[in-house]
Amino acid sequence: MTVAKIEYVEGDATQPQGEGRKIIPHICNDVGAWGKGFVLALSRRWPEPEKEYRRWFRGELPLPFELGRVQFVQVEPAIWVANIIGQHGLRPQKGIPPIRYDAVRQGLRHVADFAVQKRAEVHMPRIGAGLAGGDWETISRIIQEELCGRGIKVVVYDLPRKR
Repeated sequence: MTVAKIEYVEGDATQPQGEGRKIIPHICNDVGAWGKGFVLALSRRWPEPEKEYRRWFRGELPLPFELGRVQFVQVEPAIWVANIIGQHGLRPQKGIPPIRYDAVRQGLRHVADFAVQKRAEVHMPRIGAGLAGGDWETISRIIQEELCGRGIKVVVYDLPRKR
């Protein structure tokens, strides 16, 4: 199996390019908050990921709401959003950002399993490197190991620069 490399494109991760099945993973926090960053773009495009995340947080679903867990929400016939709980709290505590790399790794393993099962590609923004305060170099290495290392195509979207 050939180990794929992350492909970087300019565009909107809520409008994944190309044909076939796609999973859009993103990082959620473990306190039930949804309202800043990439989730705003998700909610503008599809209401289901936010609705299901809130149901999950309230304990209305059998899946435990904890770091490293993933909730897959089908938003179109061939597109799923993966709500990954990879952020502890909302703000840095004692200089430590909210990102939890072990939880991101665990979540991406679930995404990889789902992608293999569905024969899907993974399309995403630079997860965990915004509000969660993560280091993209560290996160991209985790993506490379957990997704690309299993032969899964990964496309990372950067929004076009404002001119």
